[in-house]
Amino acid sequence: MSDIQNLFIRLRGYMFSILALFAIGWGVTPYKTIFLSLIMGAAFSFYMLWTMVRSQQKLAKALKEGKKLRSLGTFTRFAIALLAVIIAVEYPKLFDPIVVLLGLMTVYIVIVIDYLIQILRNK
Repeated sequence: MSDIQNLFIRLRGYMFSILALFAIGWGVTPYKTIFLSLIMGAAFSFYMLWTMVRSQQKLAKALKEGKKLRSLGTFTRFAIALLAVIIAVEYPKLFDPIVVLLGLMTVYIVIVIDYLIQILRNK
């Protein structure tokens, strides 16, 4: 397995755990809007991670074959984030747009935490 696939498997496990914690928070606490917003933001964030990994795999394949790659999918990730914010603004009783933005950053926080764990593990 390649390094990017191993990284994705680790990050996927972290993201599922975080989504499960958000779902428990939504079910147990009275802060339904906040946790539902975090769930939506984290779910869209996870989808952005998946598209990022997929584009990296396409890039690696194109480099091996000596072909050019058209794009790395930045526009797609911006569109996904915009869609999440539009949904949050459209349904203000269910979602808080600011918390959705925080949820969208979940994958980047997970990447940093995974990086720190790997540094500690390699020492």
